[in-house]
Amino acid sequence: MEIAEYIKTLSAEGRLLAQAAEEAGTGAPVPTCPEWQVRDLLRHVAMVHTWAAAFVTEGHTSYVPDAGEPDLDGPALLDRFREGHRLLVAALDGAPADVDCWSFFPAPSPLAFWARRQAHETTVHRVDAESARGGALSPVAAAHAVDGIDELLRGFHARPKSRVRTEVPRTVRIRATDTAAAWTVRLSAEQPQAVREDGAAVPAPADCELSATAQDLYLALWNRRPLSDLTVSGDPELARLWRENSAVSWS
Repeated sequence: MEIAEYIKTLSAEGRLLAQAAEEAGTGAPVPTCPEWQVRDLLRHVAMVHTWAAAFVTEGHTSYVPDAGEPDLDGPALLDRFREGHRLLVAALDGAPADVDCWSFFPAPSPLAFWARRQAHETTVHRVDAESARGGALSPVAAAHAVDGIDELLRGFHARPKSRVRTEVPRTVRIRATDTAAAWTVRLSAEQPQAVREDGAAVPAPADCELSATAQDLYLALWNRRPLSDLTVSGDPELARLWRENSAVSWS
């Protein structure tokens, strides 16, 4: 996906998130994040948006911690979220293509990293807000879902922080049934190694395969839908390992 597409998606997803949060109310529980109410969700995403925008606008070339979550609630918190989201979109949209700033895994450029990361950050948390509101979820476009799976597998879980590990080497295949997208994830005592192999005619055997539409895979792999919604073939213990150890945390 192009940077402009990420920014367009970020803009739309932030508006959907705010709308769903307003309809749910800040005291509503968030089923996809059982420890949160909507106010916790809004405070977290508002903080992340402000933190991300600062790298782009201020050109920090090393890690800078966030400034903390806003101590607000109700309409004031919604206003703070909307303003922070607007400023993030403007920062990314107005940044030069060669902006130099810190990022935390490889990307074509720092700007591409932050546009992509915040597009998916906001999409996943939009799903949280809509789950709190109830009713149907807004769809995730297949291309965006595939990109988010790729970011998760080849970005987040390629880092030493990943807890998805096995004592004996095993392989998991992730396959989107509505696109040609597929990945083979090699598990071991080290961090996972994911290889993209879209449209492979005869893929190597895997110990377990998770398959579904790109949207369903995206939501399940980001822990917003149960893995039981996917088709699981092969060793179910590897699906359980993913469910119990794959969560990406802020700290």
